[in-house]
Amino acid sequence: MEYRDYYATLGVPRAASQADIKKAFRKLARKHHPDVNKGNADSEKRFKELSEANEVLSDPEKRKLYDQLGANWQAYQHAGAGTGQPGEPFAGFQGGGGGGPGVRFEYRGNPEDLGGFSDFFRTYFGGGSGMGGSGFGDLANAGGGARAQTRVRTGGLEDLFAGLGGTQTRSGTGRPVARQRFDAETEVTLEEVATGTRRLLELDGKRIEVTIPAGVDDSQRIRFSGVTADKADVYVRVTVKAHPQFTRKGADLHSELPLTLREALLGAEVHVPTLTGRVALRIPPETHNGRLFRLNGKGLPKFRADGRGNLFVKTRVVLPTGLSGETRAAAERFLDLAEQPDPRT
Repeated sequence: MEYRDYYATLGVPRAASQADIKKAFRKLARKHHPDVNKGNADSEKRFKELSEANEVLSDPEKRKLYDQLGANWQAYQHAGAGTGQPGEPFAGFQGGGGGGPGVRFEYRGNPEDLGGFSDFFRTYFGGGSGMGGSGFGDLANAGGGARAQTRVRTGGLEDLFAGLGGTQTRSGTGRPVARQRFDAETEVTLEEVATGTRRLLELDGKRIEVTIPAGVDDSQRIRFSGVTADKADVYVRVTVKAHPQFTRKGADLHSELPLTLREALLGAEVHVPTLTGRVALRIPPETHNGRLFRLNGKGLPKFRADGRGNLFVKTRVVLPTGLSGETRAAAERFLDLAEQPDPRT
């Protein structure tokens, strides 16, 4: 297998930080992901190259060895260097010279948690075939003609597919083992979405407390890693209750503001309810029914990010009813003076 410049593959300088490498990999992997480029052989090849480069550069020990040996790193690999024990540089990368097969890092998880990536993960992480009959991450061993099969560890793609499930730990033998997981559901109010909240969950006869972050979306599933006594993962699906006054679009909120005829015609200062209290809003004179006002930063906090959405208030002019004869006559005199043009023309 020819020498590859992994830094050039990811488009980063050799002095790049681990964060820069991670950022570059995530950006390029999204662009060339097989699910995004179905049937595109070039993108599939590029995605494999990106994953191979990230597998080495994202591991400080492997990166150090790669930087030290340069092109000779391939010879070191083919010579079967290393014992294959966890923690040793290039453990499991035993090539034709060493004769031993590579260590297999398997991805284990519930296929239903993978969403649109389920077919991809079943093919490349679950032992299926693809890309010409080889599993994802299979490396052709040019030295001895044998095939050294290496499954990409979740550490390389876990950040890219965060929240998809299938976390793993290592047993004392160095083999990957599936971590126990629980699924739960809870319901929150829109007010709790605005501030964040806590919930007590009963799992397998035990009670644990989890924090629901502010800004969580309806039907969103949140992963809490290793929160139980036996370090199991918990996936909580959150349902947000409907609110009688506000509707939600992402982090933005929408509501309706009733106005009297006087307020709409002459202008006024009215108080608008928000999820965090009332704010004053100046209504200009001659405000039409259905006019939209934006209150910056009065929406919901963004989920695990800086900033807040906006509150959009739509006016609804409420006409007076039960007019007496005198009031009706006064209204006619006023409307004659106003000389309103026909709005339908």
